[in-house]
Amino acid sequence: MKIVEHHLVQLAAIIETGGVTEAAAMLGMTQSAVSRTISVLEKRIGEPLFVSGRRPMQPTPLGEQLGLQGKSILASSRKAAEIVRSFKSGSAGRVRIGGVPFFMDAIVSLMIASFQRDEPGIMIDQSYGNYTDLVGALDSGQIDLAITPTGSVDMRVDHQFEPILPARNVLACGAGHPLVRKRNLATEDMVNYPWVAPLPGSPLVLDLHNILLTLGLEEVSVRYAGGSLLSVVNYLAGTDALTILPLSVAYSFRREDKISIIPLDIPQPERVLGILTRKKPYSNPASRKFIGHLRRESAELRRVTEKYDRSISWAPGPFMAERNRKPNE
Repeated sequence: MKIVEHHLVQLAAIIETGGVTEAAAMLGMTQSAVSRTISVLEKRIGEPLFVSGRRPMQPTPLGEQLGLQGKSILASSRKAAEIVRSFKSGSAGRVRIGGVPFFMDAIVSLMIASFQRDEPGIMIDQSYGNYTDLVGALDSGQIDLAITPTGSVDMRVDHQFEPILPARNVLACGAGHPLVRKRNLATEDMVNYPWVAPLPGSPLVLDLHNILLTLGLEEVSVRYAGGSLLSVVNYLAGTDALTILPLSVAYSFRREDKISIIPLDIPQPERVLGILTRKKPYSNPASRKFIGHLRRESAELRRVTEKYDRSISWAPGPFMAERNRKPNE
């Protein structure tokens, strides 16, 4: 014998409200339709589901047991409706984001935290990767958006890229490093200290090569490679090593007294950091809401880092970098 699920839902509604009229109103049905359902159900089972003559209506033991099943179905239906409502409003769901490691750890993790203070119903699933990895993850549907640096030549027609921060690198070292206080920096200063190599595949690797070419050097002494952002910062704090970091990442550590910026201008890459998405993504209101938050937080980050940049007395040094750029360029 097959029992139709929505019949059990109507039975549960009568038990919950105490009457057919009330149940019909709760379910958005007519009274006659609910009455027919109970009549059909009783005939199919061959047993009464309510005690005759009782008001409010009282279920029989069998009616009570079947009503519990209907109540469970009704609760699931209500939960499903709430899930749909929350999804469409962007107040619940999951956002899968991938990004370049150092920027994700230093900057985006803080943006995620501030976002979830206002949107606790949204789960953020974070992963790491460089540009090629992130594009692959985006194309395969493993992530909804990527935070990555890229140049205009890298863009594909099926992708959308929204710039949020200019690429700006600095030479970084441990707090109190001798080069921070030295007035006239020379090429030998760069080669007399060990270096921390950028993560393999990172655009910073190419940036380091460009610096070496500008200096006329083939290589520097690399003593440490492959570390996470925290391990690199701790290593710099405990040694006299040098490395390249994005300005925004170095800025995020300004109050921890672990690393310093060597105020020497260096060649800057022709790329920007931004939000990479598919032009026709799957519907995900939570993702759109999170991107809006990233957009606002990044605008503020750009403002404060540019102010911080202008507060530093940059020395031209041997790098011949262009410092006559315009603000917000």
